[in-house]
Amino acid sequence: MERLGTGIGWRPEIAGDIERMPGIDWVEVVAENVCPGHVPESLLRLRERGVTVVPHGVALGLGGAERPDAGRLEALAERALALRSPLVTEHIAFVRAGGPLSASPRLEAGHLLPVPRTGDALDVLCENVRIAQDALPVPLAVENVAALFSWPGEEMSEGQFLYDLADRTGVRLLIDVANLHTNHVNRGEDPARALAELPLEAVAYVHVAGGVERDGVWHDSHAHPVPRPVLDLLTDLASRVSPPGVLLERDENFPGPGVLERELTSIREAVRKGEAARSTARTEGSGSPSGSDSTSGSGSDSDSGSGSVRESGSVRESGSPGPARQRVAVAQAAVLSSLVAGTPVPEGFDRARMAVQARALAAKRADVVAKVAPELPVLLGEGYRAAFLAHAQKWPMTGGYRQDALDFVERLLLASGQRERPDERLPLRELREWWLERSGPLPRPPRPAARLARAARRVLPRR
Repeated sequence: MERLGTGIGWRPEIAGDIERMPGIDWVEVVAENVCPGHVPESLLRLRERGVTVVPHGVALGLGGAERPDAGRLEALAERALALRSPLVTEHIAFVRAGGPLSASPRLEAGHLLPVPRTGDALDVLCENVRIAQDALPVPLAVENVAALFSWPGEEMSEGQFLYDLADRTGVRLLIDVANLHTNHVNRGEDPARALAELPLEAVAYVHVAGGVERDGVWHDSHAHPVPRPVLDLLTDLASRVSPPGVLLERDENFPGPGVLERELTSIREAVRKGEAARSTARTEGSGSPSGSDSTSGSGSDSDSGSGSVRESGSVRESGSPGPARQRVAVAQAAVLSSLVAGTPVPEGFDRARMAVQARALAAKRADVVAKVAPELPVLLGEGYRAAFLAHAQKWPMTGGYRQDALDFVERLLLASGQRERPDERLPLRELREWWLERSGPLPRPPRPAARLARAARRVLPRR
């Protein structure tokens, strides 16, 4: 595995700071935010200086019940080639559910949700990973995710699940130690046990990030300083294996470059501390803290899984979906529907934690829509957030965030057009013009569009 060194997540808000930072060996960019034909100049300059750029996907949904979308895979491959990347990364998560497999409406989470650690889910994930590996021009690494809730009836620990995934597919692992900490606080899981069970030779690189605890729930915010427990987990991992790369993630509340540089220094120190402990253990002849420097048995040739996972014929390599996909589809659709559409929480789930997750998903929708359509908070002012959260309560997201923004404005206009006296607090003319400018090229069902046009004419005459 290529040695990456110390890196930072590239974001437009801190692009200039990153270019001036000393000791940046590589950067990671959200794949969906890069257009292959229009790579940001900052990324091109970094790449020309020899800084490695790794695309990090967030929308593939490898843990979902459906096979990976060919168009999304093609887009991820294009970004890897455009950035001359040594690998691409994605998540062990589902991001959408519903559709033919579950005979239910298709819904989008707009977030990375955890898959159940069961044989069915592992079977589906393994096949999806193989499909992605075949479609990509460079190696794939997949990341463990943070979670606010647990699935009932899980059959494996996180470490066992990751070990068997790597063993059966040969996929590399992106280990996020901040997510291990999140799952420790929220789900009572032992991060040291997870590290001890990992196939360490499969580790491609490591994520480090900050978060915040509210009411006993740890939120993996990527908007706060990296806490000491996360750095301690990085040291623990480095005491077991030398990580090929370590990357700092920051997505919100960007501090000055001096603060980020100090966090990178703390990350380097945590790695050096772990490597020193591993060196001392070797010198004393006792091996690494986990008993060996790496876990044996991970390989790309085995499809049978390790001893902890049953053999299963429930996932088929081709043809109609096997029973495992259908079972996973039904379960994921029920969970996502309860989170975004207000249907009952499935049996066995912690209702309080599911309520926390539902609120977090709605808040994230409001935040991301404000980013992809920054005109809306300006037009609606202080009323934007309340109006959008009311929209989110009634209308689940069925497309991406840009479509969500269009749907939000469309329903504001429709509601105003259906009232005898339109809401005078809404800038209806500006909202109507905003919607018409952006909805034209998009394929939309004719009847809702016609209703909107009639409603718009009712609330405002054309200029």
